[in-house]
Amino acid sequence: MLTFTSLGGAGTVTGSKHLLESEGHRLMVDCGLFQGLKNLRDLNWEPFAIPPSSIDAIVLTHAHLDHTGYLPKLVRDGFHGPIYATPATKDVAALILADSAHLQEKDADYANRKGFTKHKPAQPLYTVKDAERALALFRTIAFDQPFTTRFGAKLCFRHAGHILGAATVEVDWSGKTVLFSGDIGRYDDAMLPDPVSGITPDYVVMESTYGDREHPPVAPQEELGAVIEQTTARGGTVVIPAFAVGRAQSLLYHLWSLRQAGRLRDVPIFLDSPMAINASELLCAHPGDLKLSSQVCRDACGIATYVRDVEQSKALTANRFPKVIISASGMATGGRVLHHIKAFAPDSRNTILFSGFQAAGTRGRDMVQGAKEVKIHGEWIPVRARVENLSALSAHADSNELMRWLSGVKAAPRKIFIVHGEPEQSEALRKRIGKDLGWAAMVPRQDQKSEL
Repeated sequence: MLTFTSLGGAGTVTGSKHLLESEGHRLMVDCGLFQGLKNLRDLNWEPFAIPPSSIDAIVLTHAHLDHTGYLPKLVRDGFHGPIYATPATKDVAALILADSAHLQEKDADYANRKGFTKHKPAQPLYTVKDAERALALFRTIAFDQPFTTRFGAKLCFRHAGHILGAATVEVDWSGKTVLFSGDIGRYDDAMLPDPVSGITPDYVVMESTYGDREHPPVAPQEELGAVIEQTTARGGTVVIPAFAVGRAQSLLYHLWSLRQAGRLRDVPIFLDSPMAINASELLCAHPGDLKLSSQVCRDACGIATYVRDVEQSKALTANRFPKVIISASGMATGGRVLHHIKAFAPDSRNTILFSGFQAAGTRGRDMVQGAKEVKIHGEWIPVRARVENLSALSAHADSNELMRWLSGVKAAPRKIFIVHGEPEQSEALRKRIGKDLGWAAMVPRQDQKSEL
């Protein structure tokens, strides 16, 4: 008998952890960190639902923190099996997990020095050493190359778009096939391959980030160029909070394309995020996972001035000449971008330009919804700058693209489990699947076990 349980990413868009069990063996797909609302973040500190040592293996769809960020804690608490991923996902995860662990340690140290912690002393969720131990467990599998685990589960990665190395995962085990979507990317993306779905699974576990909406039918490059030109014409700076892996590199490509077309010639562009810089350099090391030629990849990633050290970043904040600053994090939850928002949000000449999904409980969501002030580093910052959100730049498939991907499945699955979405988005997608395809779909609760 095969069973399925979502230990995270059910009823929310973060913390993806999906468990398959058969004949005493356990395989987990993704191992993400909960982010956003405090009640979700607090779940990261709760005892794990099952003993980590009882999990035989983990397979990752891609490297984003909400799919990999809990790995170091799971390893520290006893998991010691293999972690299967594509080669690019392994390389990207090395950047993301090291950065996350560093921030955990830094935040705990800051809380102890400032004395605002409830715990004496404050402890990081995990350490850099824990991240290193997790990374040592990674085993790579190439796209489209079936692999059988020692306990009999056959795995196969297919391209998902979304970010470098991202995959859908087919799990063939105990006589049944389960297809995990991971995060589905956009069709006709300039950089990444189209998502692949043409198999016949018994069950589908499917994300629903944008399950209730469509991206605007505009070219993201044109919209990006227009916002920058309008802002710099009035003497302002464009601050773009961007996910360091994926979104930052997509932005660099679009900015390079605009400049190739003769636009933004006199607009300085800065990439102020050490992790985004490292990810940009890594991008060109995996040409087989991209549509771009190696030369175009290098040229696009070279369009910006890289800002590596803190003093350079401070100087960038202090200088008010018109420019573009791309900086992490993408939802303005932390990182250097907070200093730029503090500096530039109070001035109406400037623009804070978000470039994709903003989860509930984040500054990004508050600002996109029209907040007149946001709290950063303990002080309230007025928001007088224009705030825009270019959802056309999103790396997530919209409702139509999710349905296009699902329609590529060759026959009706027995059931579709809809995960990785806020409740309204997941429910909207469930209804649309029933209406358009006539297929059975459900939105599982966290920790709800289903027999397959």
